Amino acid sequence: MCLNKIRLFELAKKIGAELHGNGNIYITQVSSIKKAQSGHITFLNDLRYKNQLRFCSASAIIVSKENLKFCRSITALVVQDPILTYIKIFNFFHTQSNDKFNSHISAGSVIDKRAVLSKNVKIGNNVIIRSGAVVEDKVKIGSGCFIGKNVKIGEGTCLCSNVVVHSESEIGKYCRIQSGSVIGSDGFGYIKRNNIWIKIPQLGRVNIENYVEIGSCTTIDRGALDDTHIKNGVIIDNQCQIAHNVVIGEHTAIAGGVIIAGSVIIGNHCMIGGASVINGHISICDNAVVTGMSMVIRSISQPRVYSSGLPVQPNFSWKRTTALVMKIREINKRIKKVEKKTHYSYYYRILGIIYFFTILSSTSLILLINFLFNQE
Repeated sequence: MCLNKIRLFELAKKIGAELHGNGNIYITQVSSIKKAQSGHITFLNDLRYKNQLRFCSASAIIVSKENLKFCRSITALVVQDPILTYIKIFNFFHTQSNDKFNSHISAGSVIDKRAVLSKNVKIGNNVIIRSGAVVEDKVKIGSGCFIGKNVKIGEGTCLCSNVVVHSESEIGKYCRIQSGSVIGSDGFGYIKRNNIWIKIPQLGRVNIENYVEIGSCTTIDRGALDDTHIKNGVIIDNQCQIAHNVVIGEHTAIAGGVIIAGSVIIGNHCMIGGASVINGHISICDNAVVTGMSMVIRSISQPRVYSSGLPVQPNFSWKRTTALVMKIREINKRIKKVEKKTHYSYYYRILGIIYFFTILSSTSLILLINFLFNQE
């Protein structure tokens, strides 16, 4: 339940902020600088938005000490980390009183008698839960979800509408999976014999640990024999493909549209930019950063920032660049020929200079001898 209002000095005490200005103002909600009105609190973290403060109608602003000078006309809460404080205040305004959880199981859901559900769960319309599934306390399952056989869903996890969790998959505590995602589908495993593709059985599971967030329409395939493993605190954006037997380390962030081929191992605290593609059977070390639209074809062993691909440019420039790339081998051969000729030319010039000084020295010696004899 959203709180109606709170005095600013009370809010400052709750979050440990330093108050600059009128603490008796009532705050009713958090808003952006552009849309904030009287009674709202906003925040400034990026100085690119400081010019918008002239037109800001917020009653208060969250700001760092070094940026307070830009907010003289607005009552301010000075904190060390404005974005983190904004999140805390937002959660404060939108927390249900006493963290009350209203359990409910829709009459339109289909739940196998052999499934084990906590008494304190929320199950939406048209949810299907198969035999052997275990749904723990404070789990929310949105309308249209499918929970396969022997699936385990940990405490406090939320599945938004139309999420599919296939058999044997395991999801830990306080995870959030957005609508349309599929967990535990068969991996893309085939062998070709006599020009015919033969499917390799996908017998592993998907194991998602705690505090993981997965965006909409993302697919995480089950392992072939071993599990596909998503570790604690991982965040994955929308429309990503995580293939079979992939391991993603703790607190790694993966942006939208990333494709990760089978048996990739990604370390802890990595960041993978949007639309990147990662080749199968390679590893990426801890703390590596891969920028957007990169193609990773080899293992990464050093925690650096990695990039590939061409930035956008006018079409005619891109055509010229592409034409040069297509002729790179021919250009390389021509350069080598020029270098070879230049090398020989330089070599012969050196020999000529040496020969010249040799002749010059011999002539000088003869002249010196003749001069000495003539003196007698």
